[in-house]
Amino acid sequence: MKPFPRFWLVVAIVAVVALAVVNHALLLDAVSTEAGNRAFAAVFVVRAELPRLAMALVAGAALGLSSALLQRVLRNPLAEPATLGLSAGAQLAMVAATVVLPAAMAYPTAVAFAGAAAAAVLVLAATARRRFEPLSVILTGMMVSLTATAGAAAVILASGDYMTGLFIWGGGDLTQDGWAPTLRLAAILVAAGCGTLLALRPLALLTLGDAEAKAAGLATGTLRLAVIALAVWLAAATTAEIGIVGFIGLAAPLIARLIGVRSSTGRLVAAPLAGALLLSLADGAVQLAGHLTGLRIPTGAATALIGGPLILALVPRIVNLTRPDVLPAATFLARRPAGPVLAVLAVVLAVTIALALTAGRGVDGWHVDAANADWRLARVGLLAAAGALVGMAGTVVQRLTGNPMASPEVLGVGVGAGAGLAAVLVAVPVAGLGMQAAGMLAGAVLTLFALLAFVRRHGFGAERLLIAGIALGALLSSVLTSVIATGSPAGFLLLGWVSGALIEPSWSMAAGTAAILAGLTPLVILNARALAILPLGETAARSLGLATARTRAGLVLIAGAAAAASTLSIGPMSFIGLIAPHLARSLGLGRPLAHLAGAMLAGAALTIAADWLARMIAFPYQLPLGLFAALIGGGYLAVRFARGARGGA
Repeated sequence: MKPFPRFWLVVAIVAVVALAVVNHALLLDAVSTEAGNRAFAAVFVVRAELPRLAMALVAGAALGLSSALLQRVLRNPLAEPATLGLSAGAQLAMVAATVVLPAAMAYPTAVAFAGAAAAAVLVLAATARRRFEPLSVILTGMMVSLTATAGAAAVILASGDYMTGLFIWGGGDLTQDGWAPTLRLAAILVAAGCGTLLALRPLALLTLGDAEAKAAGLATGTLRLAVIALAVWLAAATTAEIGIVGFIGLAAPLIARLIGVRSSTGRLVAAPLAGALLLSLADGAVQLAGHLTGLRIPTGAATALIGGPLILALVPRIVNLTRPDVLPAATFLARRPAGPVLAVLAVVLAVTIALALTAGRGVDGWHVDAANADWRLARVGLLAAAGALVGMAGTVVQRLTGNPMASPEVLGVGVGAGAGLAAVLVAVPVAGLGMQAAGMLAGAVLTLFALLAFVRRHGFGAERLLIAGIALGALLSSVLTSVIATGSPAGFLLLGWVSGALIEPSWSMAAGTAAILAGLTPLVILNARALAILPLGETAARSLGLATARTRAGLVLIAGAAAAASTLSIGPMSFIGLIAPHLARSLGLGRPLAHLAGAMLAGAALTIAADWLARMIAFPYQLPLGLFAALIGGGYLAVRFARGARGGA
């Protein structure tokens, strides 16, 4: 990696200072138009503007140091609080404490630390058997983050409050009212810095390798736990004060390398400085945009606009994030006769459909009434077709990448559909369902082709595909967050779609989704041989005569089309695309066609069950389908991890 010209570092510092000066002038102009307001302006500068600038510097430094420590001990260049789910875990703990145990919020950092630590334990426990393989750690962190975010939203909904505030705070808000939060975080940063200084020599020994470090008398396990705890503390404290700010921690260590800092110790010093500079730059740009346009965008959304392109820039440099020695053997072993297993899954689906059609709750309590089947049939048919599409997409993605922790969400197709919907709603606030569907379809297709074009240009490796999908998803998520944060009618509609609130279904929607399912299924069947060979690896696939680049491109198109079609019908469905193939494989369906059929049956059953439970569990209120599906999926993963399940089992 070539050293980054330090000239640009100077330019960035000048830009931060220039933005601060311009924002200060615009602020004074806004609040000092009359002579009587000048005293207020002076108070505002001291209690709001200067603390916000200081908070950007301190929080950026804390995120930079936290990420540098995590990357050092996990040997993962993509590790940071957001990608590991630490920030989302801290957010969930604080939301739950605010609603359930308000007295605990007298100690916000402790509450946030508990949530972030729980997320860290879950991620590390889930990937320990794969020896913390970088790609599996990131994918697991993303799943934990989705679950925690869904849980936080569910708590807010259950409490009767509106969810917009959660999205705005969760997007990272640096607005300050006094110096106390900045001073608290600064004190924690200083304490963590002292702890880092004490760990410099042991960390240097750890760089030599675990065997050499142990030979020198270093307790490597204890050191890793201590350093991770320090990083979690920094991340939790930052989240407690300003919410979730992603990708600053990813960018800061990278910038340290780009400016020519070669030593590991030097990077631990340079990363906090780079983080402080980056967050100040992003927050200054957000404030300037607010002054000029009147739109108040969360700073965390702006940092995602930085982080997404940054990950894309890193994709060509990603080499072998997956290790062949830790790929799950269960993908190819532990097969059972497919017929009986598929029959059981079909019976489960039939029972689930019957339950959703006839059973429910009313003012008189639970009841079973076949008369309800007529008006529920279109809804259940739509859910079944969309769930089968999600199961299909998940199966293709997992076999395509050879990683059982992969899912359609990592392709960014669902978020791309949301970005298309956001564009339509902003441009035409009164757009009908037809125009909204067209916008979502266009967004999904454009995202898919952008992903294919980018990855094909830089080599079609499975790890590059996954990481590029995560980057595109983060980039487009910032667009959604920005629109939601405006509080406009478009933002309210988009919020409902993001949470998976199912619009009123119709027979035409159900028939269209079923037609797409019927059209895509033969295409996947024709690629059964490729789905059996691709998990063996690039070399084995080519030696068996498979045109890997063309085959992968075709399979990505199929998976993307399936994910886009389901998203158009029922909104984003986190985890169903992960859980359905995982469940089918755990039942012994190892061959491609059996695995596909099992995942489609499981996906349909899980989607219908999630919708039924979302309508019944909090009656007369209805929880959003997407949020409830994420909670079910997260619970399934937690149980599997607690039992020590292997990734492919």
